[in-house]
Amino acid sequence: MTKTFRLTMAQFNPTVGDITGNAAQARDAWAQAKTASADMVALPEMFLTGYQAQDLIRRPAFVADAMRTLRLLALDCAEGPALAIGGPLSEKEQLYNAYFILKSGKIHATMRKHVLPNFNVFDEKRLFKSADISGPYTVGDGPRIGSPICEDAWYPDVAEAMVESGADILIVPNGSPYFRGKFPIRMNNMVARVIENDVPLVYLNMVGGQDDQVFDGGSFVLNRGAKLAVQMPVFETGIAHVDFHQTDQGWVAQAGTKATLPDDIAQDYRVMVEGLRDYMRKTGFKKVLLGMSGGIDSAMVAAIAVDALGADNVRCVMLPSEYTSQASLDDAAAAVKALGCAYDTISIAGPRAAVTAALAPVFGDLPPDLTEENIQSRIRGLLLMAQSNKLGEMLLTTGNKSEVAVGYATIYGDMAGGYNPIKDMYKTRVFTTARWRNANHHSWMHGPAAEVIPTAIIDKPPSAELRPDQRDDDSLPPYDILDGILEMLVDREASVADCVAAGHDRATVKKVEHLIYISEYKRFQSAPGPRLSNRAFWLDRRYPIVNRWRDDS
Repeated sequence: MTKTFRLTMAQFNPTVGDITGNAAQARDAWAQAKTASADMVALPEMFLTGYQAQDLIRRPAFVADAMRTLRLLALDCAEGPALAIGGPLSEKEQLYNAYFILKSGKIHATMRKHVLPNFNVFDEKRLFKSADISGPYTVGDGPRIGSPICEDAWYPDVAEAMVESGADILIVPNGSPYFRGKFPIRMNNMVARVIENDVPLVYLNMVGGQDDQVFDGGSFVLNRGAKLAVQMPVFETGIAHVDFHQTDQGWVAQAGTKATLPDDIAQDYRVMVEGLRDYMRKTGFKKVLLGMSGGIDSAMVAAIAVDALGADNVRCVMLPSEYTSQASLDDAAAAVKALGCAYDTISIAGPRAAVTAALAPVFGDLPPDLTEENIQSRIRGLLLMAQSNKLGEMLLTTGNKSEVAVGYATIYGDMAGGYNPIKDMYKTRVFTTARWRNANHHSWMHGPAAEVIPTAIIDKPPSAELRPDQRDDDSLPPYDILDGILEMLVDREASVADCVAAGHDRATVKKVEHLIYISEYKRFQSAPGPRLSNRAFWLDRRYPIVNRWRDDS
């Protein structure tokens, strides 16, 4: 008879530090695999501890706890399929990013990561020791399996060495976080490994949010010749059973379900929803509140929050001043009504008058300026944080990437809060995404299938409404110009000369560059938010707060 090998792919969502809970998920995957008569079930990279654990992984007690749990997991899953799971390995005073194959109550084989990523959000050379390339392993009388761990498969060497050592199949466990356009990059790299080595490849990725990163899943199986056999959905937890058959040409995966992947705008929105949903669930918060201004950013954050948590868990608060227009009051109320969440109004007129009176002896006859505008924002932040403390609702901030980049936000004011769903989305893309959400609805959204961001909000000129007739473009270039410059200076690390060559006015570019640099201290204190690009503020882009250099090109 032809040999067969059934692999169960477990595209699951771990929580960093929840070793017991992650092990319970592994047991559930193993039980499903056993019911399906699988030979092996595979979970992603570092699944046992969650990923990325950052410096938590350097605590000896944490690693020891993981190893104790791993041994218990091996005993619990002794009678049935082999279980492959990622976790830390402390060995001879060195720490490795490892992949353990558990079988018959013990650790049957151990893979150690060779290529340690040290770019963007990754800092593994600081945490782990690079290991020698591991050889393949077997499970019963099935194929010889090589398991390059995540980054190991992005370069030819590790996969090639494993196949030269006899691997018939490559199973690649991953903790690969999302950024826009990343899936084709992954696929192209894995296609290269298949073509180079002429063996099938299983790419297994985790899902779920962890701080600023969202792991998007999208696991797949490629046959020889880079033919797609299985494609799992993005952002969904799930199980896929894949049957491999031995032929005269080698092992072949039987074709299965091939999910369709959404476009970039849909995936970005899903990341913001799942990022907030998991941040809340994994930190223990149940409800959120946010300041509702009648503008596009707060309306977008409110929509994301309702889609993530449900309308019953979202409360919006309007905090008007004498500069708040009736249109903004009407637009905010319309957005909240469309979403179906709670809504309160608290005037800042009284607190503002009290603060103005308190400061009058010190300020004297100095004319009003940006100081008084920021006082309004900080009063709003104070009132929102007071509600958060008293009612146990986490405060969401609402600054987009354009504002975060140039400091067009008030520290201790509208920057106050615990999480910012749109932190890595430029203003122009906020508008595009708002239109997309109004026209689209999916089962993973808890909000209504309707226009949830009123057209009036999308169409009106953006304004902070901190002084009469204020508009954002009084202080900043129009957002289409600003975002074009920011994408070059921030996302592409382009020079001033590059921006000018692309058609931007040099004085405007220099102004934007200056604003980026002097706002670093604000970003250092800002709330986390989901990473949408591969140049998000925080781990992707680490700049000094004190910096006197400017680009004179």
